[in-house]
Amino acid sequence: MIKSREKRIIRASWIAILANAFLSVLKIVAGFLSGSMSLVADGIDSASDILGSVITLLTARIISRPPNIKHPYGYDKADTIASTLLAFLIFFAGAQLAIATFGRLISGEEGVIPAPMAAIVVIISIAGKQLLAHYLRKTGKKIDSPMLQANAKNMQNDVIISLAVLLGLVFTHVFNYPLLDLITALAVSVWIMIVAIKIVIRSSRELMDGLDDPGIYSTITRAVGTIEGAHNPHRIRARKMAQYYMIVLDIEIDGKKSLNEAHEITHKVEDEIKRRIKNVYDILIHVEPLGADRSQETFGVSPGDLLNNQYD
Repeated sequence: MIKSREKRIIRASWIAILANAFLSVLKIVAGFLSGSMSLVADGIDSASDILGSVITLLTARIISRPPNIKHPYGYDKADTIASTLLAFLIFFAGAQLAIATFGRLISGEEGVIPAPMAAIVVIISIAGKQLLAHYLRKTGKKIDSPMLQANAKNMQNDVIISLAVLLGLVFTHVFNYPLLDLITALAVSVWIMIVAIKIVIRSSRELMDGLDDPGIYSTITRAVGTIEGAHNPHRIRARKMAQYYMIVLDIEIDGKKSLNEAHEITHKVEDEIKRRIKNVYDILIHVEPLGADRSQETFGVSPGDLLNNQYD
C-alpha cells in the first residue's frame, strides 16, 4: 500500500500535469491566433513543465518501494535526484529563452503588435500558475519533499515569464516599442538560470550527505547533555534521506557501569534526540568508556567544532 506521503506527491503531480496541459494548449493556440510569438513561447515552456511533473509522478512510484537487499535504506533519495533533474529542465528552459531572445536582439528584429486576446490569456496563465505554485510549495513543505518544492519554484518561474510576456505586450501597445519586451525576457531568463543553479547546489549537498541546517548538531549535543550518565558526544554525523534524518554519534559512559545500565542510557539518548528532531529514520549510537582517547578521529562533528564554527 502506498504511503500517505507518496499519495500526496502523486496527487500533486497529476494536478500539475493537467493544469499545465490546459494552460499550454490555451497559450499556444491563443498565441498563433493573436500573432504573439512570445505567448507561443510561453506555451511551449508550459509544455516542458508537463515533463517535469511526469518525472515527479514517476519518482513518487519509485520512493514508495520498500527497502530491499540492494537498497536497505529504501528509495527516498530518488526524491532528491528528481529535484536535480527538474533543476536541469528549469536551466534548459531559461538558457533556451536567453539564446532566442539574445538572437532576436542581435538581429534587430522589431516584432509585431499582437491582438489584445494575448494579454487576456497571459493574465489567466499568471493566475493559474500562481495558484499551482502555491499548492505545490505548500504540499512540498508539509511533507518535506525537495522534488515538489523544486517543481513549485519552476511554476513560480513560469509566473515571472508570463509577467515578462505581459509587460512586453503592454510596452508594445502603449509605447509601440517591442524591443523592451526582448530586454525584459533576457533578464528573466538569466534569473531563471540562477534559480536552477541554486536548486542543483541544494540537491547536490543532500546527495553528498550535507545539511542545509548544521544547527542540528547543536540540537543533538544538547539532547545528550540532558541525559544523566551520557558524556562527550562526538563523531556526530547526520544526513538526510528525503524528509528523514539518519544520525550516527559516539558517546562516553562510565566503564564501571553494567551493559544493561549502558544500554538504558543509550536508549534515553536516542529517545531524547527523536523528541527534539522530527522525521528521524534511524539513530546509531556507539558507546565508549569515559575518557577514551579520541586524538585519531578525523571525521564527524564534535562540540569543539560547533564552538569554532568548523562546519559548512
